Amino acid sequence: MNADPADAPARPRVLMNTPVFVTSAVGTLAFVLYGVIAPEAASKRFGALRDWTLESAGWFYVLAVAGFLLFVVALALSRYGEIRLGPDHSQPDYSYGSWFAMLFSAGMGIGLMFFGVAEPVMHYVTPPVGEAQTVEAARQAMRITFFHWGVHAWAIYAVVALSLAYFSFRHGLPLTVRSALYPLIGERIHGPIGHAVDVFAVLGTIFGVATSLGFGVIQVNAGLAHLFGVATTPTVQVVLIVVITAVATLSVGLGLDAGIRRISELNMVLAVLLLVFVLVAGPTVFLLQTLVQNTGMYLSNLFAMTFNLYAYEPTGWIGGWTLFYWAWWIAWSPFVGMFIARVSRGRTIREFVVGVLLVPVGFTFMWMTFFGDTALHMVMRQGLVGLADAVAADTAVALFRFFEYLPLSTVTSLLATLLVMTFFVTSSDSGSLVVDLLTNGGHDDSPLWQRVFWAAVEGVAAAALLLTGGLGALQTATIAAALPFAVVMLLMCWGLLRALRIEGVRRQSLRRARVAPRGPHAALNWQQRLTHIVHQPKRDEVLRFVRETVQPALAEVADAMRTKGLQARVGADEDEAGRVWVEVGHGAEADFVYAVHPRAYEPASFVITDTTRRRAQALKYYRAEVHLREGGQDYDIMNWSRPDIVHDVLDQYERHMHFLQAVR
Repeated sequence: MNADPADAPARPRVLMNTPVFVTSAVGTLAFVLYGVIAPEAASKRFGALRDWTLESAGWFYVLAVAGFLLFVVALALSRYGEIRLGPDHSQPDYSYGSWFAMLFSAGMGIGLMFFGVAEPVMHYVTPPVGEAQTVEAARQAMRITFFHWGVHAWAIYAVVALSLAYFSFRHGLPLTVRSALYPLIGERIHGPIGHAVDVFAVLGTIFGVATSLGFGVIQVNAGLAHLFGVATTPTVQVVLIVVITAVATLSVGLGLDAGIRRISELNMVLAVLLLVFVLVAGPTVFLLQTLVQNTGMYLSNLFAMTFNLYAYEPTGWIGGWTLFYWAWWIAWSPFVGMFIARVSRGRTIREFVVGVLLVPVGFTFMWMTFFGDTALHMVMRQGLVGLADAVAADTAVALFRFFEYLPLSTVTSLLATLLVMTFFVTSSDSGSLVVDLLTNGGHDDSPLWQRVFWAAVEGVAAAALLLTGGLGALQTATIAAALPFAVVMLLMCWGLLRALRIEGVRRQSLRRARVAPRGPHAALNWQQRLTHIVHQPKRDEVLRFVRETVQPALAEVADAMRTKGLQARVGADEDEAGRVWVEVGHGAEADFVYAVHPRAYEPASFVITDTTRRRAQALKYYRAEVHLREGGQDYDIMNWSRPDIVHDVLDQYERHMHFLQAVR
């Protein structure tokens, strides 16, 4: 019988982690007021902090980002790649198409609209080294653009997302940043340290979304001005923020499946339409050639570019570009990483890493090539230098000036403006979802007003700072704040690796463990078996078992083997080690050895609390472990019957014979 909907538990009116919620709200208010009241002072102070960070800690950013990439790739290639982000029986919540669409929309979408044309042209006009506006400058421009938008950025997101998804979906911890530190600080994640980490992630998310929303409406305003002659004024931009925030709030109210997923899928459709249009309307063959060449240059120079700090040719370029990007991706990683984690439940680690690193990067490379190389073709071969001048004057209008030189410019500019707005909607509503999860303790069933509240906070912060000129100060503060979070990310890698090692040992133990036989020859009934499982035998017990049960069983096997013409012998240590073994010779081939070793183990820590070292030594327990020629097999045969031991020897000998047949 179906349950009455009226009997279902009502959604709570308030569901929050009070210290994180209140501190985040007050912190946001304080930052916004500072930017509104003293925008010039805020810009100066935060700018100085950003400059110091980029100049003095640039080497750390480079090493950290390189380490993040190596870490996630190594995990995918390792045996840990088979572990699921959830229980072993779990299945992905979303199809590949929906998953990729949400990854792309949350992680990079709006940046590609803003920089797809602008960045390659800017590197071409002002390269970090070498002569500007040459063929080599064009090659370098695309190589650098690929580098900034390639696997390094997604590796940063993957570190955070992988840690959060693993600890939340597989170990039942809250879907918050603090959970990734559980292997390092244990239950203290629920105290002040955990609160501080989550507050920091909330502020980074709010300010990242607010600054992008503020600067993004400038591009939308530029598109509307280009299409309809709408005035470029702060009032118009505030109205745009209100509209975008309202749509984002509606999407938040619809939820992840009906809201963010649907808009993300719409984003992908619109983006693919624009991409195909540029490929067809632009120099098609040239674009396909450059896509192949750009990808090859990127892969062949990946290692050198990763560690290039231009130390021998000092330039401020790297601080304004590469280090800026690394810091910006790190600053955004709590937001994007947590959102990716939220939509990746049920994937294996290998599937997750391949999907997050390669699929969005592949689309990004096509986008940057088709838009960037079309723009370079216009400037280099068609002589349209006005496009380069427009990019240098205002990057916000670069995309729309680019479309002027292609057919159907009005239609494509309108489509681009719509796409920019929908990308902002997905950034805003996914940001609100993440902030709500962080401030309510990781619950996904919080009341609607809390999610709407954070969506409104992002919009109000963006509008207030846009009107007072404080967005630039907030952006520089966000970049500077990436440095301490990079340290947190390194700790997340360490904690995840420790947890995976423990799980690896557990999985291997479960796979390889041999339990006491339960056949007709079993020596114990189930009550006796339980007693022996919890019993920790002393050395004398194990030695007696080896001498009275194991050695006669091995002798019995050896006698039977000799009757079959095999060269079998039994040996035993004459000293106190207590080992016994049976060895079967195979001439030039590998001999078979089955041995039983008494092996000592430390008792559990609670057993030896407040005891002397001598007492701890006396408390050791022993196991009768099986060793083969290759080494210990990590299973104990203590209290097995003589027939059970004989069958175990024959099992291992049969495996040995299969091995010999395979290598003959």
